[in-house]
This record gives sequence, C-alpha cells and structure tokens, in this order.
Amino acid sequence: MGFKIAIIGAGSIGFTKKLATDILCVPEFHDVEFALTDISERNLGMIRDILQRMIEANRLPARVTATTDRRRALDGARYVISCVRVGGLEAYADDIAIPLKYGIDQCVGDTICAGGILYGQRNIPVILDFCKDIREVAAPGAKFLNYANPMAMNTWAAIEYGKVDTVGLCHGVQHGAEQIAEVLGAQSVRELDYVCSGINHQTWFVDLRLNGRKIGKDELVAAFEAHPVYSQQEKLRIDVLKRFGVYSTESNGHLSEYLPWYRKRPDEIARWIDMSDWIHGETGGYLRYSIETRNWFETDFPQFLESAGKPIDRTRRSNEHASHILEALETGRVYRGHFNVKNNGVITNLPADAIIESPGFVDRFGINMVSGITLPEACAATCMASINVQRMAVHAAISGDIDLLKLAVLHDPLVGAVATPEEVWQMVDEMVVAGARWLPQYAHAVPAAQERLANAKVKTRDWMGAARREVRSLDEIRAEKAAMKRAG
Repeated sequence: MGFKIAIIGAGSIGFTKKLATDILCVPEFHDVEFALTDISERNLGMIRDILQRMIEANRLPARVTATTDRRRALDGARYVISCVRVGGLEAYADDIAIPLKYGIDQCVGDTICAGGILYGQRNIPVILDFCKDIREVAAPGAKFLNYANPMAMNTWAAIEYGKVDTVGLCHGVQHGAEQIAEVLGAQSVRELDYVCSGINHQTWFVDLRLNGRKIGKDELVAAFEAHPVYSQQEKLRIDVLKRFGVYSTESNGHLSEYLPWYRKRPDEIARWIDMSDWIHGETGGYLRYSIETRNWFETDFPQFLESAGKPIDRTRRSNEHASHILEALETGRVYRGHFNVKNNGVITNLPADAIIESPGFVDRFGINMVSGITLPEACAATCMASINVQRMAVHAAISGDIDLLKLAVLHDPLVGAVATPEEVWQMVDEMVVAGARWLPQYAHAVPAAQERLANAKVKTRDWMGAARREVRSLDEIRAEKAAMKRAG
C-alpha cells in the first residue's frame, strides 16, 4: 500500500517519531512515504534523520522526504496529520504570563481559558491555509487528522470553514481508562469496557464495565481514594467524580482550568493540585515541561538517533489513534476509538454544530460514530459552557472581530470567575498586541489596542502564580532522574 502520509509540524520530533513508528507496525504500510514539513529546517533535519535511521535499520521500503515547502509535502498525500504549535514556546509564554497579571492562573492554557482561546486565534488562520492546500494539491478525498490544540476549535474551523474531511485526535480517553483499570485492580486495560463521551478534554466515562460487571460511582470513588498515588495527584478529579457521579478523562491540572470553581482564588489552588508533576495542576506546568523537554532533546539528540536504529517492536505500538484509523480505512480491520467530529446528533443534549469527542468505529467505509448518547445533565452543562466559548472564539478568529474575541474570553468559565469585564477587555488588548505577528486577522485592530493600553487604567500585578516551579537545568533534571531511579 504505497501511499503518502504528510505530517505538518513534523518538527515535533518525539511525537512524529511515535506516529511514524506506529504506522510502520502495520505490515501493509511498510512501503508508505512520510512527507515531513515544518518551518524549522533544523528540527525537520533531525526528525528526517531519525526516521531514515529507523527505516534502514528495519530494512523497510518506506521513504522519507522533508521540506519546508508545505504544498510540496501535501502534493498527492492521502492522509495529512497536523501537530503544529503556531507561535512556538515564545507565544505560549505570553499565553501564561499575561493572564497571570490579571489573576488568571492556568496549568496548561491550550484548550480554552485565556491562553487556549488566544492559541486558537493563532492556529485557525494557519489551519485554514492547510485546508486550502489539502483541497488543491492533496489526493482527492484526503483525510485530515488534527492532533493540534485547541483541539475543538481547530477541528471546528477545518470542518466548517476549511471544508476538508477532518477528525480530531487526542489520547486523554486512553490515559483515563488506564487509570481506572489500575485503581480497580485489573491486570490489563483490556479488561475494561467503557463509553466515554463529551467534548475534548471534558469527556466523561458515562458507562464502565470491568470484565462485564458494571462499575458504579461509589465503587470508583472508593478505589481512587484508596490508591496511594492517585488519591493525592487527582484530588480535583476525585471531587468532581463525587459531585457529578462520573469520572473525567482529563488530568487534574487540565480539568482545573476548564471549571470556574477550583482555581478562582490563589489560596484555594493548593488544596486541589499536586506538585509532583506538572500535569497535576502546577502554574504554567506544561510550559515548563515543554521548555525542559526541548532543551533535553537538543542536548541528547545523538542518543535519540542511536535508539532509532533498534528493531521496531510491534507489541509496543502505542494507543495513539492515527495508525489504527489508517489501518482500519485501508485494510478493513475494524477499530474502535474516541474521535473529535461535528456532533450532528451524536450526543443528544449538545448542539449540532459542536465538536464532540465520542465513541466510533472505523472500517473501509470511514469513521462511523455511535449516535444517541445522552450525557448526565451536569456534564452537559459543563460542556455547554465551553462550547459557547469555542463557538465565539472560532467565529472571532475567522472574522478578526476583536470585540467578539473579548466576549469569548469574558464567557470562559475560569476567566469569568476571576476577572471583571474591564480586566478582560484590557487583557485581550494586551494579548493581541503581544501576539500581533501571529494574528494577521487582527492587524486592523492592533493600533487601537495599543492606544488603549497606553491609557490603561486597570491595575495589574507582577505575579508568578500560586504554584510555580522554575525551569530546571539539564543537570538538575538528570540528578532528579538518578534519584528517582535509586529510589526504585
């Protein structure tokens, strides 16, 4: 099956290597072409060398090409995978730092909240450029697999305005299922059956069965509270489970910034988070992790390249959806997963235009969603708050309407729990001005925003957040890893 797979943002080296390795685990895909494209020639060269080493070591006929010319990479591609971060870590730092001046403390800031909304404003114009190229030069009927956040906004824009066959993919459901299987004492996650439905990063395990036996709220709460690690790392998720009756897929830190209740006051944040790892709620945790990972990779690239020369172990294929979807579409071997698509009645109590994440089956006929799912009312209400923000944010990104953008941010649950309208208006002006080079649709609005900022009356503060850790040096990271290894 010698078809072409284009990967946009292939300079996300570790993730691109994982996706390509998964794809090469499928015997029928040994002669595919990986067409890599990125704006960073340096990263592009590194990932090209890694994949080439992997292909040669395993004596496969697959091919790798790498180019900064996106249309060339997309030319004739049957599948297009996106894992881009528009603006890179420089823009991302502003997504965290500017809201902190207004009291808004985010752990990740890439889905909604102030950071996620502005991230979407940067991504959506670029996503639409991708879609234009896909329509014009990719293979007829090419499928676009979006891994980039903000997942719902990017997928919404690609489907509604890009007019490309798009599915959004995330691994939150798989990770949540692994946790549940562990606390229930399962030998493998394969013993767990579940229906998980909602919107990306706010999906809910609405039906759980362990070896066919239905698992209720009380049993699940008791299992999590008895777990020596998760009882400390997932305090917020466990509290939501107690109150909502169902477990959320998303990590403690992510979930904390989608709700208006847990990060609204600095003194409350410490009650609900855990500082053992960034994902449990640390202020700007994912930004710190991303910086450290980048530094680590650049320093240790020779070791990554050497490890690429090992045989591919098909038994270690990851649970990322992409390779399984391609396998089902091309071979007809059925795959069940959880996919981000336009609702259109799949979830009965969410709007038709929303991008939902819900179960589906893939075969040669495409992605076939399980329809008729009704969320518990509290879950639907929480999802609706985010959907309304996402809709306004997408429309603002398309139109360049800065007033609509401010209204989207104002209606964000956590922003609204912390900031006044005057603070939101000034904060958005500041974020648009700071990110102007990545926001072409707002170019007309920047001069007026600059003028308003020059006469700003809302006071801000120099604040690092309620639970901040400094970026660690490579020596510090190595020392911590060594200490953990010694501890067992």
